[in-house]
Amino acid sequence: MSFTALFVVSCAALAAASPFPSFQDADGSRHTRERRKALDDAGRYPNRLLRQSKTPAKPDDRQRTNLGLTYASHRPVWRAKSIMAPENNNQGPATNGDTTLKIGPHPGFISSSNQYTSELKLRRMLKDNGCDPARQDNYRLQGVQLIDNVRENLQLPVRTFDTACTYFHKFRLNFRDAEYNYQDAALASLFVACKVEDTIKKSKDILAAAYNVKNPEKPAAPDDKIFEAPGKIIICLERLILETIGFDFRTRYPQKLLVKVVRDIFGKEDGRAFFETAYAMCIDIYKTFIPIKRTTFSMVMAVVELTALMTEQHPDRVREYAKTKPQYNQGAVMETMLDILDLYVQHYKSTKLGAQFDQNKIIDIKIRLNNDLDKAFEPRYLFFCSRCEAEDPQPSTPASATSPATSTSWPGDASGRRTARGQDGTMRFVFDPEAAKREQEMTGEYFKEEFEEYEVEVEEPVPPPPHHEGGRGGYHGHRDRGDHRRGGPYGGYRGDRHYRGRGRHY
Repeated sequence: MSFTALFVVSCAALAAASPFPSFQDADGSRHTRERRKALDDAGRYPNRLLRQSKTPAKPDDRQRTNLGLTYASHRPVWRAKSIMAPENNNQGPATNGDTTLKIGPHPGFISSSNQYTSELKLRRMLKDNGCDPARQDNYRLQGVQLIDNVRENLQLPVRTFDTACTYFHKFRLNFRDAEYNYQDAALASLFVACKVEDTIKKSKDILAAAYNVKNPEKPAAPDDKIFEAPGKIIICLERLILETIGFDFRTRYPQKLLVKVVRDIFGKEDGRAFFETAYAMCIDIYKTFIPIKRTTFSMVMAVVELTALMTEQHPDRVREYAKTKPQYNQGAVMETMLDILDLYVQHYKSTKLGAQFDQNKIIDIKIRLNNDLDKAFEPRYLFFCSRCEAEDPQPSTPASATSPATSTSWPGDASGRRTARGQDGTMRFVFDPEAAKREQEMTGEYFKEEFEEYEVEVEEPVPPPPHHEGGRGGYHGHRDRGDHRRGGPYGGYRGDRHYRGRGRHY
């Protein structure tokens, strides 16, 4: 046996008898356990051992390889540490994706309908719209008169007239006069009222009736082409009216209760003439804001009492009947009667009864009622605060005229609600005010911003007193660019002084 063969056999025997077990690599090279551990820590073996799989194996998969029991117990620990995130006890468990808190959708805005409005709120809404009081009265009277004329032309019941006038008043309180035409608003209100009261009329039928009322010598058919463009405007205004009333179609019909009250007081036969006058006055009250301020019983009792005073027919019976009713409110009835008298005094030509009675008699009744209020020390309007009205800001300048068909303004009780539609929230209409209030309180807890105020005392150094040059008064002459007196940065000689000093010549 040669020396080379003997040396190879000796090396193999020594390797077999060595206390350090060896491992065979993929390329046939052998390493001891410590050498393998050093290479393992250096990161060389993970890439060489996984030659059959392109993706790294899981720690559990390492145990299935034929690398031996010792390395299988060591390899999973290294792999687990390489895939785990650094420990941080301050943060929560890691999650897939973004760990930031998700912000849900905006809860939206709630609009709850209101059946009654006070006089102070009416004045605030009119002031916010920036409308002229004289023009506002003319538009209101002409709009209600147009509704009444079209209603009679189409032979619609009086309850449709009541509903249309109520919607017309609410719409005008929430939109400026420059944003729409009052005639279109009146016809659109009648169009919505016809649907609510089951007296359905097409928009072109209402437009044709209004056209025929103004032009009786040249009547037009509803299918005429001239009504196509106005019909689209009415349909657009219908949506705004529904949003204005909050999809609350409840209205009041005082004529039905008026019949019962007159029969209870005067009887069926004796009350016919009285009822005719009271019925005409009940139509005139819709030319004011009384229908959106008072209840049905207050309106009826005001009409009956004022009719009895104007016709001088048994006013004592009316007062005795009023005392038997627990729902009778003297303040509300007095306010309603004075509102009707103001209408008959200022716009008697635009009413049904204003021209039938003597104006002096109407003024005398008004003075008598005002004296009764003064003696009882009661205000002219219920829930009215003259101080709050005086502190209200002046109305802003009205915006430019825009058509409601293309306008995106939002109706509401004030100008602030119109901006809600431009935000990311959704306007929802809730009929139950208490439910709306509970929901607002529940969602309002998530929008509260709490701040803690701390008062910290900080000592500030007192600045030194200002120093003036040149003794009394200082120097007030001109300075050059280098902030020096004339003559250079080092000054000039005495003869170059351009300011007045103590010389021979002052």
